[in-house]
Amino acid sequence: MARYREARCRICRREREKLFLRGRRCFSDKCSYVRRSFPPGMHGRTGRRRITPYGSQLREKQKLKSIYGLLENQFRRFYDLAEKEGNPGPSLIILLERR
Repeated sequence: MARYREARCRICRREREKLFLRGRRCFSDKCSYVRRSFPPGMHGRTGRRRITPYGSQLREKQKLKSIYGLLENQFRRFYDLAEKEGNPGPSLIILLERR
């Protein structure tokens, strides 16, 4: 089964908030988000770009995928199930928590 293999602390820095993906380390001072609270990469320290409504929706989707450890196809399947039940927002969270 496929899974994300890169640094998990990097995801927190990309999302600009702690996602607690590393367990106990995220509560300590060694957390990379505490040490470097800017996005990863060559241009991480430079100014932020204006984020569009689509960009904010995409970031929230990517954040959910990384918190629950899902890939795109798995996430799509859960979204389709949630959409069948009615309001996809709350029912998607319920399905992901049940997982």
